[in-house]
Amino acid sequence: MADKNGQGPAPAFRRTDRTDAPYYLARYTERSRLKPSPAPSRPGDEDLPLYLRRFRERASSGQGAAETASALLEVDGDRFTPEYAAATRDKEIVAPPERKPQEDFATEIRIIRHGITQGYSTDAGLTPMGGWQAHQRGHSLSKSVRPGQKVRIVCAATSRARQTADQIYRGMTDGLRQWEREADIGQPEPIPELRNFQVCTPDGIGDVTSAFRQYQALMEKLERMAVGDRPRWLVEIDRFYRTQLGGADPIAMWLTIPLMYFEPPQSCVRRFWRGFHRLMAESPDTRIIAATHSGPIRAFATWAHGYDPGEPYNTEEVVVRIRRGGGTALVAYRNRVTEVNVPPPDEMPRWD
Repeated sequence: MADKNGQGPAPAFRRTDRTDAPYYLARYTERSRLKPSPAPSRPGDEDLPLYLRRFRERASSGQGAAETASALLEVDGDRFTPEYAAATRDKEIVAPPERKPQEDFATEIRIIRHGITQGYSTDAGLTPMGGWQAHQRGHSLSKSVRPGQKVRIVCAATSRARQTADQIYRGMTDGLRQWEREADIGQPEPIPELRNFQVCTPDGIGDVTSAFRQYQALMEKLERMAVGDRPRWLVEIDRFYRTQLGGADPIAMWLTIPLMYFEPPQSCVRRFWRGFHRLMAESPDTRIIAATHSGPIRAFATWAHGYDPGEPYNTEEVVVRIRRGGGTALVAYRNRVTEVNVPPPDEMPRWD
């Protein structure tokens, strides 16, 4: 028979029926027959999937090893579990650091922005992603907590800051339990010094979120009626929020343009330092975790570094390490460390 191109007969194909298994299959069958099947670790495991039986076998065989592994490792006087060593080891191969005398700091303060929130027009809480961010931040902070160290968690009074502090507390306690370390972690507490920057309205001085609700209601009334002059405080808040609605940076405008009805950025920095002085006096030799808002954090970083380093991301932090004696401190933000003079609490004027 010729092929379809007419170039001669097509090759004949033969079918071969193999009665023996392929070589690789025969080897696999032989190994499976010679290998004894493991006995079930507990009654009723015969019907379980293979992966679950092996998981339980490893877990049961690791119980005795876990008891022996609970003995803490000790390196240079520091004791830790093997799990902690695995979670904190550096993945990069580097030369060992030079041994230098460690600086003596009176306290360390971490100013952390809240997690992703449901919105800024009302006093809303965190989204599920925001709660996860704060919990992860607390778990990461637990790796640097020394055994027996005291940690105080404070926050602003808003819902998003409170929930961030709560999740940081849960993350730190979960991490310490995982690393088998004992530390004194205080329950989160709101303090007035960490509040967001304030706005002066006819109802008094309040944060920018509460002023937004009053601004929105009055602005809608004036636009609907189209009569009357707008008060000056309403004009300034309208400038602030229209900057945000236009896609620009309202915090940059607050930092650079004098706003008559807004709390100045330098006042927020003074207020933060008053709170830090009070916390250090109430809780000496205590590490402080402060959950607050992006505007005052950015003003604090701008004051320390001498330029605007940009908006902090959710749960991003500014680290303040105050030297023993309280005269100077190191402020670290986005890979830059600046030495600053700590302002005395009795020399700072008040805005409110």
